[in-house]
Amino acid sequence: MILEVTNLTKYFPVTGGFFGRKKLAEVKAVDGVSFAIHKGETLGLVGESGSGKTTVGKNILQLQRPTSGEIWFKNKDLASLSNKELRPYRQKLQVVFQDPYESLDPRFTAADIIGEPLRLHKVKGGEYNKRIAELLKLVGLSPYMAERYPHEFSGGQRQRLGVARALALQPEFIVCDEPLSALDVSIQAQIINLLDDLKNKFGLSYLFISHDLSVVRHISDRVMVMYLGKLMEVADRDSMYEKPLHPYTQALLSAVPIPDPAVEAERKVIILKGEVPSPLNPPTGCVFHPRCFKAFEDCPKVVPVMGETSPGHHVACLLYKECWP
Repeated sequence: MILEVTNLTKYFPVTGGFFGRKKLAEVKAVDGVSFAIHKGETLGLVGESGSGKTTVGKNILQLQRPTSGEIWFKNKDLASLSNKELRPYRQKLQVVFQDPYESLDPRFTAADIIGEPLRLHKVKGGEYNKRIAELLKLVGLSPYMAERYPHEFSGGQRQRLGVARALALQPEFIVCDEPLSALDVSIQAQIINLLDDLKNKFGLSYLFISHDLSVVRHISDRVMVMYLGKLMEVADRDSMYEKPLHPYTQALLSAVPIPDPAVEAERKVIILKGEVPSPLNPPTGCVFHPRCFKAFEDCPKVVPVMGETSPGHHVACLLYKECWP
């Protein structure tokens, strides 16, 4: 096991009053999330916009400090370390950002972008230039491109630069925060294959955040589903897609297009009623119950716990006896 997250919460204060010093409420972006990632595994994290997926990734990387909870990496709770104590661990925890247009400094050349983490960790001289050339080739770019600026690359090439930057310090774990959402479909396939090849070559572990369930199915070993800051279901890829248990997961998967027109015409698409509630004031009981098509009288009253219904398949839903507190 390379990473273990226990009861992670992240609340953002809403302030007002004189000088904005009065705390009026809290946005519960992540609320009591626990999971583990094994070495060499890709764990997919899916959910609607605003479900807390990116916040989980940022908390793991300590780009945002969690409100409470533990994040264990190499026998250390990252959440309890100071910025100075975190420094040795940062090179082993890296990120590929969502938008390759926004995550690269337009004033830097490709060599500057890839080399920035190397400079920060005191890699210099001939080893520095050699490493940049190696990283460019590793992600399918030519070393002669090192002196180009981001605007001289296509979208897919820019994302390859982002991957090269993440690999610069030989990390063990990478958060991929919707790395394909800004790319054309044909380019998405290339980046997926690149990430898969790098995982197999270097034994990397990924947290792959996405709203695209088809992409997650292709690249992930296990899948987690989030809704309004809470985990709804966790299972291996085949179990999740072939036999989803939580009504929210069932609704998400029913919206995934199927290439066979005959099957697509016959299947039932589940339309969820209403809108996602505000994380400022989440519903009581199960947070999904106002939109759930299987809700019953106990759902607004009882908060379900994550229960294991079969080996490796966990769900938080009162329809299953394992989930009653």
